[in-house]
Amino acid sequence: MGNKHCRSCGSSDLHPVIDLGTQPLANNLLNPEDRSKPEPRFPLAVNVCVKCWLMQISHIVPPVSLFSDYVYFSSFSNHMLRHAREASQRYREEKKLGASSFVIEVASNDGYMLKNFVEMGVPCLGFEPAANIAKVARDNGVETHCEFFGKQSALDLKAERGAADLILGNNVFAHAPDTNDFVAGLQALIKPDGWIVLEFPYGIEMIDKVEFDTIYHEHVFYFTLTPLVPLFARHGLGIFHVERLDIHGGSLRLFACHRDAERIRESVKATLEEEAKLGATSTSYYERFSDRAEKVKADLIQFLQEQQTSGKRVAAYGASAKGSTLLNYVGAAAETLEFIADRSTHKQGKLSPGVHVPIVSAEELVTRAPDYALLLVWNFAEEVMAQQQAYRDAGGKFAIPLPDLRIA
Repeated sequence: MGNKHCRSCGSSDLHPVIDLGTQPLANNLLNPEDRSKPEPRFPLAVNVCVKCWLMQISHIVPPVSLFSDYVYFSSFSNHMLRHAREASQRYREEKKLGASSFVIEVASNDGYMLKNFVEMGVPCLGFEPAANIAKVARDNGVETHCEFFGKQSALDLKAERGAADLILGNNVFAHAPDTNDFVAGLQALIKPDGWIVLEFPYGIEMIDKVEFDTIYHEHVFYFTLTPLVPLFARHGLGIFHVERLDIHGGSLRLFACHRDAERIRESVKATLEEEAKLGATSTSYYERFSDRAEKVKADLIQFLQEQQTSGKRVAAYGASAKGSTLLNYVGAAAETLEFIADRSTHKQGKLSPGVHVPIVSAEELVTRAPDYALLLVWNFAEEVMAQQQAYRDAGGKFAIPLPDLRIA
């Protein structure tokens, strides 16, 4: 579905940021026997609204096509598990959560975060639209509603269970195509003194570090703080604190509440001022992004062609959504990859979208010993390279594709 108006403020004044061509769904892994079947592709481009400065993709794929059966399980990342545990402990202490409290997580995945609250004796519930992942969460002892989150589902839950002391949303806010309905749901479900805490990849980091592979059809929005202040205010909410995080190549953690329920901290003003100083409220800030992405593409194509010519073997590590965007942007040169190694048993034995590179277990990297492994999950570079020390000790090298191609 093409979009001619800003999905937040409704303005028709949209300015192009980048066009990555037509791409398959980034998490639509294929079975080997389906290789010859037609594979749906959709336009993948980003515009920015010149009225409110919200970056958003130009064409929406219906969420039911993206999330009814999903292959990303958060628990396969040690870094994500540690990050979730530390955050859960912090929120329990700061909000003084206990047996009479209620915590909600939107897009709770396999329960990797909420299981910490279960262990702490804090009542909690997850919203997870992917039935296969919701089942895993329930099997792990985390109560989970298998449905999409929005205003109506929030009102239904509030009528049944009451309002929440804390609503969490980790890497989901950008996935919700009706962002006004999503924020209205948060407002409907939170207690008068409750907190909303959302984490999402930060649009400033994406632009400055050329992280164009963060763009795929599931990510409808690429948020900076500037457009979020009026969005939340429109629904009676206020953003009172923000924090910069290193996770996922640079994320923002946003704290919100009912308007005037908390004092607005200096971090909000400082971040808005920094975005304005960088130029995020002018079209010129976004115009070099596409050219810089083209350079990453050209450098990677050259690297792959040179290795093929010299008889060097190249594989990849991490069958991630961002990897799908990168490989399909690169095109035919990516088809020279021997395989993609990945820890997730849910991905092994399948083919990557579009370029159809076979996905194998992480152990295969050492066993098959390619000369280079293209690190598609560069956001977890430290964790992956530590896990694959044996591969490196044997002479294997990782190629990290952006912001500039480097060998590690």
